Amino acid sequence: MIRRIAAKEMTEMFRDGRFRWASVLLLGLMMVALATGATSSRALAREHAAAQETMRGFWVNQGAKNPHSAAHYGLWVFKPKMPLSFVDYGVDNYTGVTTWLEAHKQNEFTRRPAMDQASVARFGEWTAAAVLQLLVPLLIVMLAFPAFAGERETGTLRQLAALGVPMRTLMMGKAMGLAAALSTVLVPATILGVATLALGAGFGRGTDDVLRFLAMIGAYLLYFVVVLVLALAVSARTTTVRLALLSLLAFWTVNSLVAPRAVADLARRAYPTPSAFAFQAAVQRDTERGLDGHNPADERRKAVEAQALREYRAVTLDALPVNFDAIAMQASEEYANTVFDKHFGDLYNQYRAQNTLTQWTGLLSPLLAVRSLSMGLAGTDVEQHRDFAVQAELYRRGLIKWTNNYFRDNTRTGEWDWKAPPELWARYEPFEYDAPPVATALRHQGAALLVLAFWVLVSLGLLWRTPAPRVA
Repeated sequence: MIRRIAAKEMTEMFRDGRFRWASVLLLGLMMVALATGATSSRALAREHAAAQETMRGFWVNQGAKNPHSAAHYGLWVFKPKMPLSFVDYGVDNYTGVTTWLEAHKQNEFTRRPAMDQASVARFGEWTAAAVLQLLVPLLIVMLAFPAFAGERETGTLRQLAALGVPMRTLMMGKAMGLAAALSTVLVPATILGVATLALGAGFGRGTDDVLRFLAMIGAYLLYFVVVLVLALAVSARTTTVRLALLSLLAFWTVNSLVAPRAVADLARRAYPTPSAFAFQAAVQRDTERGLDGHNPADERRKAVEAQALREYRAVTLDALPVNFDAIAMQASEEYANTVFDKHFGDLYNQYRAQNTLTQWTGLLSPLLAVRSLSMGLAGTDVEQHRDFAVQAELYRRGLIKWTNNYFRDNTRTGEWDWKAPPELWARYEPFEYDAPPVATALRHQGAALLVLAFWVLVSLGLLWRTPAPRVA
């Protein structure tokens, strides 16, 4: 019986010209979004890789130079594009793509593409994720709203009730039929995504990228199941087609347009972050005065001096067998690192709290949960950006410590005119980013996973326990 009902629903969908045109239009939009995203991601990946190689060349070929001057010369590092970023841009356009690694400072990221976009970009980029999150649910709503309400108005629902067809059977049959019709759009879209990834961005990390892609497909399919069952449940509980359509369009509007904006504002108010000026001022203040406000830089230097004299059993700095200036600079770097860890850690913790709040508010809007999962699996969320920032900062600290130690061990105090040989700079390994595995990405999306599971359970409950609709 369920199979016959499903076949009947699918046949009616295929006969409906509106469904055919909507499917062709949606698939076309998906193709455009995938092609545009893949082209853009490939171009940006090439640009970042070329820029990274150029900066490496500048560093290696800077010539004979004082190590501390080389530390100030520094270099740029560029965040690589993740293979699945062409599906969902996430926050990449707003977090910046590059940062300058130099002595004494942990710089923020710059070159934010969103700053160069037109004002219309504030409404969101047109990506494959946008099609999946906004337009596919809208198509589901347009297909499902007359499923029961329409049959009630035409009188066929009364006939089915008279034949003794259980509501559970009817609901499951209609759900399967509509899902089969939707698969004619979703399956080609998935194949296009796989082809684009394989031919374009490529599975750079093998199994991990495959798992990310499969997990993303699974998350979206669960989201579509939730929307489909909710739409059928609304249609079964409303008395007219018009009321069913208005109710579902109201749900789609709140879920897709209102909730994301409202929750973003709520998260910023609940967990505010400082302005760029206030942030830098706080870092500068704590670096100069100490984190407790009572440990200024000059007193810290005196303590380092006393420790160096005790360690090397010297009476004066000139009697040290090493360069005290380099020792003092490294001590200053290490103290500054504690300041950076505090302030940048607090900043990213606020971002994490905002994201967690956003994920939990998905209990009111399933889109929020699937959107967070989509960004996390694509590697374009704040957590992925934080991971790159941490690795870049660790590289900076290692580089500066290496130059300071070389300066310390090969010179004496005050020898600022001394220059290291030009071949020295190639000895330090180039920066390479090691992206976290899919398990780490899913761990950061724990709240979103639970919320999506909640909606799936609610949907299954509706599918199983929807009461027989009124037929009069």
